[in-house]
Amino acid sequence: MAKQIWKVDPAHSEILFKVRHMVISTVTGKFEKFDGTVETEDDRIDTAKVEFTIDTASVNTGVPDRDNHLRSDDFFNAQQFPQIRFVSTAFKKINDQQYRLEGNLTIRDITKLVELNVEYGGMVKDPWGNTRAGFVVTGKINRKDFGLKWNALLETGGAVVSDEVQVQCAVEFTHS
Repeated sequence: MAKQIWKVDPAHSEILFKVRHMVISTVTGKFEKFDGTVETEDDRIDTAKVEFTIDTASVNTGVPDRDNHLRSDDFFNAQQFPQIRFVSTAFKKINDQQYRLEGNLTIRDITKLVELNVEYGGMVKDPWGNTRAGFVVTGKINRKDFGLKWNALLETGGAVVSDEVQVQCAVEFTHS
């Protein structure tokens, strides 16, 4: 079997997160810059080994003041910790479309094992002869596990920013 290297296509991919704000609403953000590879045996997705990096300074919630706060030491400290890194440890097939992705996620200088759900969208040849594969990756992490601890309490006792962060990624990978 031949080793196949797939590269993320950033023009057809997005890395999103959602966090509850003041208990009553949700804020959505994204990262503008990221890179990733998947290594497989031939085109067998069930053999996938994933590595992914995200540029923390590229965080974008649509509100410049909030984005600057997220880049600060209260959250990502983008100057000292410029990347979020994910390296898979297991990729388990549940059925033809569903997989469980496990791996080490590093945010700031803290690495934790996380589990993510993967929906496999399929594989096609594009008009230029490249093979493409699409995935939707979802999961939840606790931001405080990774040293993103800033918060304030409301009069009612709720938190301004929830500890739970929902991860929602739509990614497309290619190889020629």
